[in-house]
Amino acid sequence: MRLTEFWRRMDARFGASYARSYAADQVLSTLGSRTVLQALAEGEDAKHVWHAVCDATNAPASER
Repeated sequence: MRLTEFWRRMDARFGASYARSYAADQVLSTLGSRTVLQALAEGEDAKHVWHAVCDATNAPASER
């Protein structure tokens, strides 16, 4: 998954403003106790990060 697709999905899930806030502030244990932004900056695959977000927010299967 490209980062542009990742952010498109984040914006669709949370809205453009809250998506950035969530990515910066929410620490996810499935990302090694890192935020979304930290995980992406450290080279984590965007698809893996997206699945972690989906798991943490109980996103429906249709959004995966």
